[in-house]
Amino acid sequence: MHISLHKQVALVTGGSSGLGAAAAQALAAAGAAVVINYHSQPEPAQALAAQIIAQGGQAVALGADVSREDQVERLFAQTLEHFGRLDILIANSGLQKDAATVDMSLADWNKVVDVNLTGQFLCARSALRQFVAQGMHPDISRAMGKIIHMSSVHQLIPWAGHANYAASKGGVDLLMRSIAQEVGEQKIRVNSIAPGAIRTAINADTTSGDAEDKLLQLIPYGRVGEADDVANAVVWLASDLADYVHGTTLFIDGGMSLYPGFRDNG
Repeated sequence: MHISLHKQVALVTGGSSGLGAAAAQALAAAGAAVVINYHSQPEPAQALAAQIIAQGGQAVALGADVSREDQVERLFAQTLEHFGRLDILIANSGLQKDAATVDMSLADWNKVVDVNLTGQFLCARSALRQFVAQGMHPDISRAMGKIIHMSSVHQLIPWAGHANYAASKGGVDLLMRSIAQEVGEQKIRVNSIAPGAIRTAINADTTSGDAEDKLLQLIPYGRVGEADDVANAVVWLASDLADYVHGTTLFIDGGMSLYPGFRDNG
């Protein structure tokens, strides 16, 4: 079945690489105009925007640190300057700063929580305000607006040595569900995607060679995920095909969240 996001505008935070870049490409292929947000390196985002435009789509690269309120507000204002509206937010920006809890600095705790959780709050708040301001347009979408939070299997699975990351993703889960509870009556849909092990450049050391063999022991489906597995779900959740999906997390993990270590009774 063909999915069309024609006339819609999507903002993808952290959109210059990895899952964000794949989501931006897929949204553009479905017809959406795409804002590709980056933090500190404009070149990859600009190259992706140029590629989308060369393929007949609409895209622009815009810089912002999503953990900064003033920069988020500027990002949304620039989105409106370029495309005049906003229909879809993919709150994807995230990072890791790993350490055992006894060794973790407060700065590293705060940085991860600021980007992964506070950043998603700030972007969701700005998106909600814009959705309400522009109102319903049934000729564009059955929903007033759509927010997709990027979470992780580690909103559910504890992760020793990554307490800041796991805590931020656990926070994303209840942030998403609380927002969804607030705004559903306004026809604004809010959901999350929780990827498992996905083959991206940042994960290359754990998704190839001997490390991949070890990783596959945690994935009942028997393969590492690809960025397109997540991007395809993003497009579906953003479309009217998912119009009755609200306040839920879609795990894209090949069964990792089934705790496969317990297959033989623990």
